[in-house]
Amino acid sequence: MERIYTIPLRNVKNVSKTIRAPRAIREVQNFLLKHMKGEEVKIDASVNHKIWERGIQKIPSRIKVKATKDNDGIVEATLAED
Repeated sequence: MERIYTIPLRNVKNVSKTIRAPRAIREVQNFLLKHMKGEEVKIDASVNHKIWERGIQKIPSRIKVKATKDNDGIVEATLAED
């Protein structure tokens, strides 16, 4: 199963500046666990680079992700091409 999601990260901007990027990574994982109903989420390096692109404090307000789920319940997230 393969889907493209636009994950909102604007609520992450309400936390302390020094923990925003790690919190955004966890937010992406939790979003994909909830919506894809998987057991484990593996985030590609491209998604990680996009979130950390401008540093730990200035994360993007949303990120577009292509999620693929295999038969074992493992969800793999890569950056979606526009």
